[in-house]
Amino acid sequence: MRHSTFKLMYLSMLTCIGLVLHVFENMIPVPFLAPGAKLGLANIASLLTLYVFGLPDAFIVSVLRPILGTLLGGSVSSLLFSLSGSIVSTFVMWMVMKYFNKYFSMVGVSILGALAHNAAQVTVSALLISNVNMYIYLPVLSLLSLGTGLFVGLVANVTKDILKSSVETSGKNLRG
Repeated sequence: MRHSTFKLMYLSMLTCIGLVLHVFENMIPVPFLAPGAKLGLANIASLLTLYVFGLPDAFIVSVLRPILGTLLGGSVSSLLFSLSGSIVSTFVMWMVMKYFNKYFSMVGVSILGALAHNAAQVTVSALLISNVNMYIYLPVLSLLSLGTGLFVGLVANVTKDILKSSVETSGKNLRG
């Protein structure tokens, strides 16, 4: 029973970290050539959850974060973009992590997740305005994904071992 309480505590913490990063990121004026482009800092929480706890828990964090972010000051359209990108990127990162882990490090998984995130958002945009020309924007976003995915992956990679150690220590304290 207590083990699930600690797990819930960690998942709540990761969701809050993602939410804080989301809010913080929205305050940063990003001088990109691509309107709407972001650094993707909140995806650090999803990537960490995926590596430490697995896909089901990563989906929980990846769904709660955009919903809570919208409640703190977003719009319904921003929820559609954020939620679609978050869900698709989490699934793609899991697939790469599970089936191609020989070829991709956590940083590579993050970059592919960033690419998937942008592809999902462009797809939602194209569907909303019924215009496939939105895909012209995808190469620009994909180029930016390389840098943002790299940064997110590096930060998550450094943080992962600390989080895993903390989770393991909590588990040992429960057993001992």
